[in-house]
Amino acid sequence: MKTIYPMILCGGSGTRLWPVSRQSYPKQFVNFIGQNSLFQATVKRVQAEIFAEPIIVTADEYRFIVVDQISQQKSRALTTIIEPSPKNTAPAILAAALYLSNKDPEGLMLVLSSDHWIADDECFKDNVLQATLKASEGEIITFGVNPTHPETGYGYLSLLSQDGEGPYPLERFVEKPDLVHAEKLLADGKHLWNAGIFMFRADVIIEAFKVHQPSMYKGVLASYQRASNDLDFMRLDQQAWGEVIGDSIDYAIMEKADSLFVMPLSTQWSDLGSWKAMYDIKEKDEMGNAVHKQAVAIECENTLLEQSESDQALVGIGLKDVSVVVTQDAVLVTNKEQSQFVKKAVNTLIKHDRYQAKQFLKVFRPWGWYRTLALSEQYQVKEIFVKPDASLSLQSHRFRSEHWVVVQGQATIQVGDQIQTLLPNQSTYIPIGVKHRLTNQTNSPVIIVETQTGTYLGEDDIIRYEDVYNRIES
Repeated sequence: MKTIYPMILCGGSGTRLWPVSRQSYPKQFVNFIGQNSLFQATVKRVQAEIFAEPIIVTADEYRFIVVDQISQQKSRALTTIIEPSPKNTAPAILAAALYLSNKDPEGLMLVLSSDHWIADDECFKDNVLQATLKASEGEIITFGVNPTHPETGYGYLSLLSQDGEGPYPLERFVEKPDLVHAEKLLADGKHLWNAGIFMFRADVIIEAFKVHQPSMYKGVLASYQRASNDLDFMRLDQQAWGEVIGDSIDYAIMEKADSLFVMPLSTQWSDLGSWKAMYDIKEKDEMGNAVHKQAVAIECENTLLEQSESDQALVGIGLKDVSVVVTQDAVLVTNKEQSQFVKKAVNTLIKHDRYQAKQFLKVFRPWGWYRTLALSEQYQVKEIFVKPDASLSLQSHRFRSEHWVVVQGQATIQVGDQIQTLLPNQSTYIPIGVKHRLTNQTNSPVIIVETQTGTYLGEDDIIRYEDVYNRIES
């Protein structure tokens, strides 16, 4: 049997699940269900003998989150490709196919989104295996889901028949329908939801791009050929990539291809594109409420109470068909059936320049994370968490000085030419313009409280001299 190369798309911003999902830390990296994030669950789904290590395509700002989360799964990527800018799914898939064609031209590539939920991984693997013969023969396979209700948020796949075992020939793609049309598609039994999962040989999909998207093929090929290595990442060339016109794989290739086959999934699936979709897959009490373990529902019905990284007491009383989502710095309250308007709310927050639209108080870095505890024009207080064997860059600031107090662990701190080891309740002062660095040389986390004072406190007031993560910007 041919080896299957999973290709995981991991660059989306996930605004429809705001405020838990934001551009700085989107939904694929969040633990919505169980102990793993959606991305980690995707990686785990393809940890079997039939699968090679995954090819991951992501954005520059998420590259170290990807590395951290995949390592927690005791796995690694075959390669991680960095897109210079988002171009939708087609260019990303082509870049991965070009990489695979150099290793295994007829290798089977299984395209997966990093933010989908699949109920039964074993059923999914069985469906993938069932589709490998057709894919190995050079056919393009798309995966579909038997609809359970008249959904208007998904595209549909129209089949001529489902006689015998799949995959089945695809008759046509159907755009996202209105409710009346969706009800008809559900009733006729010949339509599946388009799951956005695909499988094909690398050489086959590359040839499809040459035929149907020659300009895109030329631009992505140039960007791939001029790619550079950065640590364990492959950075596509920014200039050539900038000339590529983005498009989805559905519009760019699938709807133009001569012959496609559909493999129905025999397990539940969701793209988790709204809080309504999240409510649908969560466990519910006898009144139909999906309640976070720290929340309380009293006389509520068919309601979602979701709490994320917040110590606030969340209590719902007398609510019906409502979604309430609470984070440390934002609260969302919406009718459960109108959660598709969350993206519009985020755009409104962006217009009003609210940081909550894109950022969290907690910001992840390759060495750990920091959380803003207090902020004014003259000072800022942060909690800084440094992972074992991790190090901040050697840096200085033009407009601020800093006080560091160690509250947990053993910190190795350089200030100017002096290096010292500080334990809990010990501190140091860093004047404006002085080079400094914090390093954790132990196998336990280090936590410090940093107090910044000065005329400007922005993250761009960092001059880097040395950095183990090859970062140019903070």
